[in-house]
Amino acid sequence: MRKDVRILLVGEPKVGKTSLIMSLVSEEFPQVVPYRAEEITIPADVTPERVPTHIVDYSEAEQTDEQLFQEIAKANVICIVYSVNNKKSIEKVTSHWIPLITENTDKDSRVPLILVGNKSDLVEHSSMETILPIMNQYSEIETCVECSAKNLKNISELFYYAQKAVLHPTGPLYCPEKKDMKPLCVKALTRIFKVSDLDNDGILNDNELNFFQRTCFNTPLESQALEDVKNVVRRNLSDGVSDNGLTLKGFLFLHTLFIQRGRHETTWTVLRRFGYDDDLELNQDYLFPPLKIPPDCTTELNHNAYLFLQSVFDKHDKDRDCALSPEELKDLFDVFPYMPWGPDVNNTVCTNDQGWITYQGYLSQWTLTTYLDVQRCLEYLGYLGYSIIAEQESQAAGITVTRDKKIDLQKKQTQRSVFRCNVFGDVGSGKSGFLQAFLGTNLMRQNMIREEHRSYYAISTTYVYGQEKYLLLHEVFPDFDYLSDADLACDIVCLVYDVSNPYSFEYCAKVFKQYFMDSKIPCMMIATKSDLPEIKQLYGCSPLEFCRRHKMPPPQSFTCNTADAPSRDIYTKLTTMAMYPHARLRCMCTCNRCTFCLCQNFLNSELLQTVRAKLYTVVLRRHVSQADLKSSTFWLKASVGATVFVVLGFAMYRVLLKPR
Repeated sequence: MRKDVRILLVGEPKVGKTSLIMSLVSEEFPQVVPYRAEEITIPADVTPERVPTHIVDYSEAEQTDEQLFQEIAKANVICIVYSVNNKKSIEKVTSHWIPLITENTDKDSRVPLILVGNKSDLVEHSSMETILPIMNQYSEIETCVECSAKNLKNISELFYYAQKAVLHPTGPLYCPEKKDMKPLCVKALTRIFKVSDLDNDGILNDNELNFFQRTCFNTPLESQALEDVKNVVRRNLSDGVSDNGLTLKGFLFLHTLFIQRGRHETTWTVLRRFGYDDDLELNQDYLFPPLKIPPDCTTELNHNAYLFLQSVFDKHDKDRDCALSPEELKDLFDVFPYMPWGPDVNNTVCTNDQGWITYQGYLSQWTLTTYLDVQRCLEYLGYLGYSIIAEQESQAAGITVTRDKKIDLQKKQTQRSVFRCNVFGDVGSGKSGFLQAFLGTNLMRQNMIREEHRSYYAISTTYVYGQEKYLLLHEVFPDFDYLSDADLACDIVCLVYDVSNPYSFEYCAKVFKQYFMDSKIPCMMIATKSDLPEIKQLYGCSPLEFCRRHKMPPPQSFTCNTADAPSRDIYTKLTTMAMYPHARLRCMCTCNRCTFCLCQNFLNSELLQTVRAKLYTVVLRRHVSQADLKSSTFWLKASVGATVFVVLGFAMYRVLLKPR
C-alpha cells in the first residue's frame, strides 16, 4: 500500500479547479477565489483509505509549462476538470490535456485519469453522453464524476474516487474492451487459489473459503452468506461450483464480477494480502523480509517451517508413495514463477528406485537451501504462502539463526541440527563417489549420472546418540592455490585420497598443513577405493603415520563399489566429530590391533558376557541361593567382574573422550 496519494487538478481556465479544492476544505462555496490554491494535505485519519492525501492545483496564469510538466511527473492521479456548460472545455480534454499528460509520463507507469464535470448546478442535462465515448477510447481514464463546487454536490466523492484510482486502480486488473480480467491478474489470482486450496483437490470447500475470508478480511463468512456467494456463481457459470465447493473458474468469475461492479478494492485487498504490488508482481518486501544473521552463525528451518513443508509435501503426494514424481513436483512448484529445482537436485538428496525425490530428500533439499542461501529460502517460502497459511508475520518466522560457533565450543555442546563437511581431494580421488554413497548410490548407479546433472553437494540425515542431524557434504574443487573462505568454512574437514594411486595422498597432506593444521576444525582422512589393491603412497610418511603425528584418527577405509547401498557408518562418525569438535576420538577403525579395537573385542567376548550375565543375575534379579551367598568363590568372581568393569570403563573413557 502506498504511503500517500498526490492528486493534481488540471483543466482550462475558469472551469472551477480552485473552487473544488476550497469547497472541499471549507465545506462551503468560496465568495473570493484566488488564481491558484496552495497545496493541501489531508491527514490519513480523515480519509476513507487511511492514507495522507496531497491535493495540488494548477493555474495557467501563475505557473509555467515546465512547472506543469514537473507536477504531472510527480502526480499519482490527475483530475482533468471541465465545465459541463462549456463544450470547448470538453473538447480540450482530448485535444490538449490527455495528449499533454501522455507525453510527460512514463509509458510503463500509467497515471490514472479522472474526468471531472464541474458546474452541474448550471445545467439540467448530463454530459455523460459526450464523455462515455472518450472513456471508452482511453483506457487510462478510471471514471467520470459530475459535481458542483457551488452546492457541494459530489465533492468528497470526487476526491475519494481519485484516491481510490491510485490505491485500487482498475487498469492492471481489467480490460474494458474484452470485458475480462487481464492475464497478469488471472495469473496472480490462480496462484492465490492454489495456495488456498489446502488439500489440492481443485476446489475451495467451506473450511478453505472461511480461512481465505479470515486471512484477507479478518472476518469469517456466515453460512448463509457463503451459500449466497455460491448461488451467484451457479446462476452465471455451469462449472463454477463442484461438490459444493468453489472451482478456479468460479473463483475468477467472482473477482471479475467484483471489478465490473466497481468493487475492485475487494480484489486488491486479496492481492495485497498475498504479497502483490500495484504491478501485480510479488513485492520484494514480501519475498525478502528482514533477517539479521550475525557472523559465525548459520540458518536452519524451525519446527513450524518443517510442519508447513510437510503439509505441502502431503498436499501434492497424490499417490501417497512418500516420493514426488516429476508431475507431482511440477504441480508443487506451479505457484512459482520458475522451476526452482533442477535435475542436479536428484543427485543432491535421497531418491527412490525410480529417481524420484523422497520425503526425506525433499526436506533435506529445503534444509540445504536454508543453510546455503537463506534469502532464496525466504523467497521460496513466500511463493508457497508460508506467512499466510502458517499465520505468521513473515517467512522469517520459520528461520532459526543459530548461536555463534565459538559459544558452542566454549560450552562444549551445540543446539544446531545441520553440520557442514567440506570434502577435499585430488582429481580422481573419489570425492564424488563419497558424496553419492551418502545418498545410498553405489558405483554402478553413479556411473549412470550424466555430467551436466552432477552435484557438488549431498545432504541427508544421520543419527548421533539417538538424535537426528543433517550432514551436508560439499565437494571442494581441487585447486590448491584458490581456496576461498567459503571452501574453508565448515564444521569438519574430510580429506580423501585414492589407495590405488601413489600420488593421491600428497594433495591431502598439503591441504591439511596449509589450511587446517593450526585450526580447531576436526579433520578425518578417508582412504577411498579400498576394494582395490593398496599401493604405497609416495610421500615422506605413510597416511597412518601422518595421522598419528597430527593427532588425527587413522585413515578410514571406504568403498562405494558394493552390490547394495554403501555403508553409512563413516558419515555417522563425521557427524559425531562435527557435533563434538572439543573431543578427540582417537580411533575409529576396525584394525583389531589398536587399543580401541582390542577393548571393543574384549567387551564383546564370550567370557565377559558370562561375567556380565552372572552379575546381572546377582545384583538385579537377586535369585541367589543361601549357599551362593556363603561361598567365597562366588564373591571372588563378583569382585573380579566388578573390578574389570571399572578398569575397562575408565580405560574406554580415556581412549574415547580425552581432549586434543
